[in-house]
Amino acid sequence: DPQQLELATSSKRKLRRFIVIDEVVDELYGSKVREYFEENNVQHKILALPTTEETKSMDLVLNILQEVQSFSIDRRTEPIIAIGGGVCLDIVGLAASLYRRRTPYIRVPTTLLSYVDASVGAKNGVNFLQCKNKLGGYTPPVASFLDRSFIQSIPRRHISNGLGEILKMALMKHKGLFDLLRSHGKYLLDTKFQSYSGSADHGDAALQTTRIAIETMLEELAPNLWEDDLDRLVDFGHLISPELEMRVLPSLMHGEAVNIDMAFMTYVAHARGLITAEEKEQIIQCMRGLELPVWHSGCSWPLIKRALMERLKHSGGQPRMPLPTGLGVAEIFNDTSEETLERAYKLWVRD
Repeated sequence: DPQQLELATSSKRKLRRFIVIDEVVDELYGSKVREYFEENNVQHKILALPTTEETKSMDLVLNILQEVQSFSIDRRTEPIIAIGGGVCLDIVGLAASLYRRRTPYIRVPTTLLSYVDASVGAKNGVNFLQCKNKLGGYTPPVASFLDRSFIQSIPRRHISNGLGEILKMALMKHKGLFDLLRSHGKYLLDTKFQSYSGSADHGDAALQTTRIAIETMLEELAPNLWEDDLDRLVDFGHLISPELEMRVLPSLMHGEAVNIDMAFMTYVAHARGLITAEEKEQIIQCMRGLELPVWHSGCSWPLIKRALMERLKHSGGQPRMPLPTGLGVAEIFNDTSEETLERAYKLWVRD
């Protein structure tokens, strides 16, 4: 907004920023962040917090808001900055949306999962009554700043975790992305999504993979930002995983739970005759190549039934089940019988 920009730059008032940073990220990058604000003569308050699935609550939101209130910001020209993984971005987004009804905020994702997923879209939220993201809203950030160099310091399992959400977009919308993951998955894990000039055999697989994942996500989200239409391909992997993830915390990460859901749904697609046995195997082998779990003992048949019943409650009485109909193509189905689901489940467990 040119008017806001003029207001910010012409003001005699010193620039001020309130930053919420995940405490692990703060240990790694906090000194650089402080140095940046000091060098640019910005008055700042940095709040380092433990932002995990277990702490993702209204209590933490209120904690942030108390600190925002005591620092005192101009909600027109002083956006709150969130630096961290998806949980951090979700919590800060909700806090910003509540403060004076809507305060602008900026997302700086530091994990692969948040880079390709939480950085895009308008949603924010916290867990409530053991339910994932039960409280939240739709307030998009004013900007997302994407910097892959953050990803080099996260553990290999976290890279794999992010690959789960990238694979979701590949299976739903982009065979080229699926082929990239099959060919370069191990390389991406080994190099932690950094770009190197000496990687001619792989091209710039990291840049291509993240760019296609984000572009396909934007294609899917932009026309339906407020979820007026509940038929959403991006819900693939998110029918059973919320129940599973919360039930087994902290043993599964978000992308891992999503992948277990996708693995089961791949069997459902095969049981319905939507994909061939060979395509099913290619998908499962790709998941294994990305070092993602394809099954979990906590994903029992009663849990699956309960999760799908919960799905019906908040999706207008229809399951709205996204399923692959090939590699990189998908449709949404409302007519999968319980018999088909159970048959797919038995095959999945057997394998």
